[in-house]
Amino acid sequence: MAAPAAEKGALNRAAAMASIAAAVTLLALKAWAAWSTGSTAMLGSLADTALDLVASMATLLGVWIAAQPADDRHRFGHGKAEAIAALFQIVLISISAIGIAARSIEQLLRGSRVQEAESGIVVSLVAIAVTFALIGWQRYVIRRTASLAITTDSVHYQSDLLLNLSVIAALLLDHFAGLSMADPLFGLGIALWLGWGAWKASSRAFEELMDHEWPVEKKRRFLEVLARHPDIIGVHDLRTRSSGHSDFVQFHVWVDPDMTVRDAHKVMDDIEARLLREFPDIEILIHPDPEGLIDETGPAARDELSEVSEGPGPVPGTAA
Repeated sequence: MAAPAAEKGALNRAAAMASIAAAVTLLALKAWAAWSTGSTAMLGSLADTALDLVASMATLLGVWIAAQPADDRHRFGHGKAEAIAALFQIVLISISAIGIAARSIEQLLRGSRVQEAESGIVVSLVAIAVTFALIGWQRYVIRRTASLAITTDSVHYQSDLLLNLSVIAALLLDHFAGLSMADPLFGLGIALWLGWGAWKASSRAFEELMDHEWPVEKKRRFLEVLARHPDIIGVHDLRTRSSGHSDFVQFHVWVDPDMTVRDAHKVMDDIEARLLREFPDIEILIHPDPEGLIDETGPAARDELSEVSEGPGPVPGTAA
């Protein structure tokens, strides 16, 4: 269930603060464990947590800016600050992955061993518990706000669960099974996992910054609401985009050419009211046209409703 805009901002800030608190706690524990064990996998986990802290602070700044109301210089609001914060996190994740990979290769060449594995295992178990609690809270916030910045932060912490499990496995294999290559190999695997996660997380941020159209199913649901209105003859020049927790849409509708301006205005108000019930936090711009008037060319001139009524399938003008 979606939350009101003010509540979304408060929830996003609370999630970002929780992320910062978790990162500070884990940073202190892992710094001690990395010093005690000399483990590359633990050092990689420490580096990742240090970047988690910086990324979480960027997330807090991003969601705070995104929650600010529109002003004279930003008439569409500040929602894209979340996408910028997400990209900043992705850069940090990538840097972390490169650093861990370099350290792992160095240890493979040197053949060094870990010490006091028990300390590293205990710290990793504590880290898993803290991370589980944080992810649970983040998922609740994401369900309520659909925040891109919090989603990206949560993806990073989900990868931390695997990272901490890998650290435990590396320490057990190296210290207790005598497999000296286990620690750097697990460190290298962690680096590859982080790099893959950064690559996947970048797509949504770039899509939002580039004003990508809504997903196919969301666009279809929007058109289905329009198709149920008795005074709409057709819809064309439909354009959609998202910014933070807000959506923006504009379109032209064909109406009876004999309709008065007053009546057309009432129809537009009714259309907007119906759409807002189905799509909260949306900003709508509707332009009424007399039936048959086409002053656009290409895809913008196509009647979007004509194919929606034909049944399931991709929305016109979108990729399946």
